[in-house]
Amino acid sequence: MSGLPITFACGLYDRMLALHTGEVKPDGIDLNFLRIDHPREIFDRMANNLEFDAAEMSSSDYFRHAARGDCPMVAIPVFPSRVFRHGYIAIDKRVVREPKDLAGKRIGVPLYAMTAAIVIRGLLQHDYGVDFSGVTWVESGMNDTKPHGAPSKIPLVRPVKLELHTDKMSLNDRLESGDIAAVIGSGLPKSVKTNPNIARLFPDYRKSEIEYYRKTKIFPIMHLVVLKRELYEKHPFVATSLYNACCDAKAIAYRRMRELGTLRYMLPWMAAEIEEISEVFGGDPWPYGIDDNRPSLDALVQYLADQALIEKPVPVESLFAPVFGQASKP
Repeated sequence: MSGLPITFACGLYDRMLALHTGEVKPDGIDLNFLRIDHPREIFDRMANNLEFDAAEMSSSDYFRHAARGDCPMVAIPVFPSRVFRHGYIAIDKRVVREPKDLAGKRIGVPLYAMTAAIVIRGLLQHDYGVDFSGVTWVESGMNDTKPHGAPSKIPLVRPVKLELHTDKMSLNDRLESGDIAAVIGSGLPKSVKTNPNIARLFPDYRKSEIEYYRKTKIFPIMHLVVLKRELYEKHPFVATSLYNACCDAKAIAYRRMRELGTLRYMLPWMAAEIEEISEVFGGDPWPYGIDDNRPSLDALVQYLADQALIEKPVPVESLFAPVFGQASKP
Protein backbone atom coordinates (compact mmCIF):
# COMPACT_ATOMS: atom_id res chain seq x y z
CA MET A 1 0.00 0.00 0.00
CA SER A 2 1.47 3.34 -1.01
CA GLY A 3 1.94 6.11 1.50
CA LEU A 4 1.13 9.80 1.45
CA PRO A 5 3.17 11.43 -1.35
CA ILE A 6 5.54 14.05 0.08
CA THR A 7 8.14 16.17 -1.71
CA PHE A 8 11.19 16.98 0.43
CA ALA A 9 13.73 19.50 -0.91
CA CYS A 10 17.11 19.28 0.78
CA GLY A 11 20.82 19.22 0.15
CA LEU A 12 22.35 15.77 -0.28
CA TYR A 13 24.26 15.70 3.00
CA ASP A 14 25.69 12.43 4.34
CA ARG A 15 22.99 12.49 7.03
CA MET A 16 20.28 12.65 4.35
CA LEU A 17 21.75 10.16 1.87
CA ALA A 18 19.74 7.14 3.07
CA LEU A 19 16.51 9.08 2.50
CA HIS A 20 17.61 9.95 -1.02
CA THR A 21 18.52 6.34 -1.89
CA GLY A 22 15.39 4.90 -0.28
CA GLU A 23 17.38 2.84 2.23
CA VAL A 24 15.29 4.63 4.86
CA LYS A 25 11.58 5.09 4.17
CA PRO A 26 9.39 7.23 6.44
CA ASP A 27 6.40 5.29 7.79
CA GLY A 28 3.22 6.07 5.88
CA ILE A 29 4.99 8.39 3.43
CA ASP A 30 5.96 7.98 -0.20
CA LEU A 31 8.93 10.35 -0.09
CA ASN A 32 10.19 12.16 -3.17
CA PHE A 33 13.59 13.50 -2.11
CA LEU A 34 14.43 16.51 -4.27
CA ARG A 35 18.17 17.06 -4.23
CA ILE A 36 18.91 20.78 -4.41
CA ASP A 37 22.44 21.67 -3.34
CA HIS A 38 21.89 25.43 -3.22
CA PRO A 39 20.24 26.14 0.15
CA ARG A 40 19.22 29.71 -0.64
CA GLU A 41 17.23 28.47 -3.63
CA ILE A 42 15.31 26.08 -1.41
CA PHE A 43 14.68 28.76 1.23
CA ASP A 44 13.37 31.29 -1.25
CA ARG A 45 11.17 28.84 -3.13
CA MET A 46 9.68 27.48 0.09
CA ALA A 47 9.28 30.73 2.03
CA ASN A 48 7.92 32.74 -0.88
CA ASN A 49 5.86 30.15 -2.75
CA LEU A 50 5.55 27.00 -0.57
CA GLU A 51 6.76 24.93 -3.50
CA PHE A 52 7.53 21.78 -1.46
CA ASP A 53 5.70 19.72 1.15
CA ALA A 54 8.84 19.66 3.30
CA ALA A 55 12.12 21.48 2.93
CA GLU A 56 15.44 22.41 4.40
CA MET A 57 15.06 25.96 5.69
CA SER A 58 17.14 28.76 7.16
CA SER A 59 16.63 28.55 10.91
CA SER A 60 16.61 32.34 11.33
CA ASP A 61 14.18 32.87 8.44
CA TYR A 62 11.81 30.33 9.92
CA PHE A 63 12.13 31.57 13.52
CA ARG A 64 11.34 35.12 12.41
CA HIS A 65 8.22 33.96 10.56
CA ALA A 66 7.11 31.69 13.41
CA ALA A 67 7.64 34.31 16.12
CA ARG A 68 5.22 36.62 14.28
CA GLY A 69 2.47 34.00 14.51
CA ASP A 70 1.55 34.03 10.82
CA CYS A 71 3.86 31.33 9.49
CA PRO A 72 2.53 28.93 6.82
CA MET A 73 5.24 26.43 7.82
CA VAL A 74 5.96 24.38 10.92
CA ALA A 75 9.38 22.98 11.83
CA ILE A 76 10.58 19.63 13.09
CA PRO A 77 13.82 19.49 15.15
CA VAL A 78 16.02 18.09 12.40
CA PHE A 79 19.12 20.15 11.62
CA PRO A 80 20.72 19.40 8.24
CA SER A 81 23.34 22.15 8.52
CA ARG A 82 25.39 23.31 11.51
CA VAL A 83 28.58 25.36 11.34
CA PHE A 84 30.85 26.94 13.92
CA ARG A 85 31.41 30.51 12.76
CA HIS A 86 34.55 31.89 14.43
CA GLY A 87 36.44 31.27 11.20
CA TYR A 88 34.09 33.38 9.08
CA ILE A 89 35.09 36.84 10.33
CA ALA A 90 37.57 38.68 8.11
CA ILE A 91 39.16 41.93 9.23
CA ASP A 92 41.37 44.74 8.02
CA LYS A 93 44.31 44.33 10.39
CA ARG A 94 45.15 48.00 10.08
CA VAL A 95 42.04 48.98 12.05
CA VAL A 96 40.90 45.82 13.89
CA ARG A 97 43.19 43.84 16.16
CA GLU A 98 40.75 42.30 18.64
CA PRO A 99 36.98 41.74 18.74
CA LYS A 100 36.13 44.93 20.67
CA ASP A 101 37.76 47.01 17.91
CA LEU A 102 34.69 46.22 15.78
CA ALA A 103 32.58 48.64 17.83
CA GLY A 104 31.48 51.65 15.80
CA LYS A 105 32.91 50.35 12.53
CA ARG A 106 31.39 49.71 9.12
CA ILE A 107 31.04 45.94 8.72
CA GLY A 108 30.10 44.09 5.55
CA VAL A 109 27.57 41.27 5.39
CA PRO A 110 25.85 39.56 2.44
CA LEU A 111 22.51 39.83 4.23
CA TYR A 112 21.91 41.34 7.66
CA ALA A 113 19.34 38.67 8.53
CA MET A 114 21.27 35.58 7.36
CA THR A 115 21.76 32.97 10.07
CA ALA A 116 25.55 32.95 9.79
CA ALA A 117 25.73 36.71 10.44
CA ILE A 118 23.26 36.46 13.32
CA VAL A 119 25.33 33.76 14.99
CA ILE A 120 28.58 35.67 14.49
CA ARG A 121 27.14 38.89 15.97
CA GLY A 122 25.69 36.88 18.84
CA LEU A 123 28.90 35.14 19.82
CA LEU A 124 30.90 38.37 19.49
CA GLN A 125 28.42 40.25 21.68
CA HIS A 126 27.84 37.61 24.33
CA ASP A 127 31.27 35.97 24.52
CA TYR A 128 33.61 38.84 23.60
CA GLY A 129 31.67 41.89 24.80
CA VAL A 130 31.46 43.61 21.41
CA ASP A 131 29.12 46.63 21.36
CA PHE A 132 27.36 46.73 18.00
CA SER A 133 25.10 49.69 18.77
CA GLY A 134 27.22 52.08 16.70
CA VAL A 135 28.03 49.73 13.83
CA THR A 136 26.85 50.40 10.27
CA TRP A 137 26.07 47.19 8.39
CA VAL A 138 26.84 47.22 4.67
CA GLU A 139 25.14 44.62 2.48
CA SER A 140 26.60 43.31 -0.78
CA GLY A 141 27.91 40.14 -2.38
CA MET A 142 31.01 38.65 -0.80
CA ASN A 143 33.27 38.36 -3.86
CA ASP A 144 30.88 39.67 -6.49
CA THR A 145 27.94 42.06 -6.41
CA LYS A 146 25.11 39.52 -6.64
CA PRO A 147 22.42 39.73 -3.93
CA HIS A 148 22.16 36.91 -1.40
CA GLY A 149 19.06 35.24 -2.87
CA ALA A 150 15.57 36.69 -2.68
CA PRO A 151 14.59 36.34 0.97
CA SER A 152 11.19 37.39 2.23
CA LYS A 153 10.99 40.98 3.48
CA ILE A 154 10.20 40.76 7.17
CA PRO A 155 10.69 44.23 8.69
CA LEU A 156 13.13 44.82 11.53
CA VAL A 157 11.44 45.55 14.84
CA ARG A 158 13.84 48.41 15.70
CA PRO A 159 16.00 50.74 13.61
CA VAL A 160 19.41 49.38 12.62
CA LYS A 161 22.14 51.29 10.79
CA LEU A 162 21.97 49.35 7.55
CA GLU A 163 23.07 50.13 4.01
CA LEU A 164 20.99 47.82 1.84
CA HIS A 165 22.47 45.74 -0.94
CA THR A 166 24.27 47.61 -3.67
CA ASP A 167 25.91 46.32 -6.82
CA LYS A 168 28.58 49.03 -6.83
CA MET A 169 31.31 47.06 -5.03
CA SER A 170 31.73 43.59 -3.58
CA LEU A 171 32.43 43.25 0.13
CA ASN A 172 35.89 41.97 -0.74
CA ASP A 173 36.66 45.15 -2.69
CA ARG A 174 35.24 47.34 0.06
CA LEU A 175 37.39 45.58 2.66
CA GLU A 176 40.57 45.95 0.63
CA SER A 177 39.85 49.61 -0.09
CA GLY A 178 39.25 50.46 3.57
CA ASP A 179 35.56 51.30 3.09
CA ILE A 180 34.65 48.65 5.66
CA ALA A 181 36.66 47.28 8.57
CA ALA A 182 35.44 43.69 8.56
CA VAL A 183 33.22 41.17 6.80
CA ILE A 184 31.05 38.44 8.30
CA GLY A 185 28.92 35.79 6.63
CA SER A 186 28.81 32.20 5.44
CA GLY A 187 31.93 32.58 3.32
CA LEU A 188 35.16 34.54 3.23
CA PRO A 189 36.49 37.33 1.00
CA LYS A 190 39.10 36.10 -1.43
CA SER A 191 41.57 38.71 -0.18
CA VAL A 192 42.12 36.64 2.99
CA LYS A 193 44.48 34.56 0.84
CA THR A 194 46.04 37.35 -1.21
CA ASN A 195 46.24 40.57 0.83
CA PRO A 196 48.53 40.74 3.87
CA ASN A 197 46.29 43.40 5.44
CA ILE A 198 43.26 41.08 5.43
CA ALA A 199 43.03 38.17 7.86
CA ARG A 200 40.70 36.14 10.01
CA LEU A 201 39.82 37.75 13.35
CA PHE A 202 40.50 34.36 14.96
CA PRO A 203 43.48 32.87 13.09
CA ASP A 204 43.34 29.65 15.15
CA TYR A 205 39.59 29.46 14.74
CA ARG A 206 39.41 25.71 15.31
CA LYS A 207 40.83 26.12 18.82
CA SER A 208 38.47 29.05 19.48
CA GLU A 209 35.46 27.03 18.33
CA ILE A 210 36.34 24.02 20.48
CA GLU A 211 36.76 26.27 23.52
CA TYR A 212 33.47 27.99 22.70
CA TYR A 213 31.61 24.69 22.51
CA ARG A 214 33.10 23.42 25.76
CA LYS A 215 32.08 26.65 27.47
CA THR A 216 28.60 27.12 26.00
CA LYS A 217 27.51 23.75 24.51
CA ILE A 218 26.45 25.76 21.45
CA PHE A 219 27.00 24.15 18.04
CA PRO A 220 25.31 26.76 15.83
CA ILE A 221 22.28 25.54 13.88
CA MET A 222 22.12 27.00 10.39
CA HIS A 223 19.23 25.04 8.85
CA LEU A 224 16.26 23.03 10.05
CA VAL A 225 13.42 21.15 8.33
CA VAL A 226 9.94 22.61 7.80
CA LEU A 227 6.61 21.24 6.63
CA LYS A 228 3.74 23.07 5.02
CA ARG A 229 1.46 23.93 7.94
CA GLU A 230 -1.61 22.98 5.89
CA LEU A 231 -0.14 19.52 5.27
CA TYR A 232 0.84 19.08 8.92
CA GLU A 233 -2.58 20.07 10.20
CA LYS A 234 -4.27 17.64 7.82
CA HIS A 235 -1.77 14.80 8.40
CA PRO A 236 -0.01 15.42 11.75
CA PHE A 237 1.68 12.00 11.67
CA VAL A 238 4.00 13.37 8.97
CA ALA A 239 6.05 15.32 11.53
CA THR A 240 6.92 12.28 13.63
CA SER A 241 7.39 10.00 10.62
CA LEU A 242 9.82 12.34 8.86
CA TYR A 243 11.65 13.11 12.11
CA ASN A 244 12.22 9.43 12.85
CA ALA A 245 13.31 8.75 9.29
CA CYS A 246 15.84 11.60 9.47
CA CYS A 247 17.17 10.16 12.74
CA ASP A 248 17.54 6.73 11.11
CA ALA A 249 19.33 8.21 8.08
CA LYS A 250 21.72 10.17 10.31
CA ALA A 251 22.48 7.08 12.38
CA ILE A 252 23.50 5.21 9.22
CA ALA A 253 25.83 8.05 8.18
CA TYR A 254 27.29 8.23 11.70
CA ARG A 255 28.06 4.51 11.71
CA ARG A 256 29.51 4.40 8.20
CA MET A 257 31.75 7.39 8.83
CA ARG A 258 33.39 5.38 11.60
CA GLU A 259 34.13 2.35 9.41
CA LEU A 260 37.78 3.22 8.85
CA GLY A 261 39.03 0.22 6.88
CA THR A 262 38.55 2.52 3.90
CA LEU A 263 37.92 6.25 4.19
CA ARG A 264 34.39 7.23 3.19
CA TYR A 265 35.35 10.90 2.70
CA MET A 266 38.39 12.61 1.19
CA LEU A 267 39.79 13.51 4.60
CA PRO A 268 43.27 11.97 4.97
CA TRP A 269 43.27 12.29 8.77
CA MET A 270 39.65 11.32 9.27
CA ALA A 271 40.48 8.81 12.01
CA ALA A 272 42.12 11.55 14.06
CA GLU A 273 39.18 13.86 13.34
CA ILE A 274 36.74 11.26 14.64
CA GLU A 275 38.79 10.76 17.80
CA GLU A 276 38.74 14.52 18.43
CA ILE A 277 35.00 14.72 17.74
CA SER A 278 34.38 11.96 20.28
CA GLU A 279 36.56 13.69 22.86
CA VAL A 280 35.00 17.14 22.40
CA PHE A 281 31.34 16.16 22.05
CA GLY A 282 31.32 13.04 24.21
CA GLY A 283 28.91 11.28 21.87
CA ASP A 284 26.75 12.31 18.93
CA PRO A 285 28.12 15.63 17.60
CA TRP A 286 25.00 16.26 15.50
CA PRO A 287 21.94 15.64 17.69
CA TYR A 288 18.36 16.14 16.59
CA GLY A 289 15.46 16.99 18.92
CA ILE A 290 14.93 20.01 21.16
CA ASP A 291 16.39 18.91 24.49
CA ASP A 292 19.85 18.01 23.19
CA ASN A 293 19.99 21.32 21.31
CA ARG A 294 18.52 23.70 23.85
CA PRO A 295 21.68 25.83 24.33
CA SER A 296 22.00 26.34 20.56
CA LEU A 297 18.30 27.03 20.02
CA ASP A 298 17.94 29.36 23.02
CA ALA A 299 21.02 31.28 21.91
CA LEU A 300 19.69 31.79 18.39
CA VAL A 301 16.35 33.05 19.69
CA GLN A 302 18.16 35.48 22.03
CA TYR A 303 20.38 36.71 19.20
CA LEU A 304 17.33 37.37 17.02
CA ALA A 305 15.82 39.52 19.78
CA ASP A 306 19.11 41.32 20.45
CA GLN A 307 19.51 42.19 16.76
CA ALA A 308 16.02 43.63 16.12
CA LEU A 309 14.91 40.60 14.13
CA ILE A 310 12.12 39.57 16.53
CA GLU A 311 10.38 41.53 19.29
CA LYS A 312 11.47 39.32 22.18
CA PRO A 313 12.64 35.77 22.86
CA VAL A 314 10.00 33.06 22.53
CA PRO A 315 10.00 29.52 23.99
CA VAL A 316 11.73 27.20 21.54
CA GLU A 317 9.02 24.55 22.01
CA SER A 318 6.55 26.96 20.41
CA LEU A 319 8.60 26.93 17.20
CA PHE A 320 8.41 23.18 16.53
CA ALA A 321 5.74 20.59 15.91
CA PRO A 322 5.70 17.91 18.61
CA VAL A 323 7.33 14.67 17.53
CA PHE A 324 7.09 11.33 19.23
CA GLY A 325 9.96 9.08 18.40
CA GLN A 326 13.36 7.73 19.08
CA ALA A 327 16.20 9.43 20.89
CA SER A 328 18.35 11.54 18.60
CA LYS A 329 21.54 9.62 19.38
CA PRO A 330 22.69 7.11 16.76
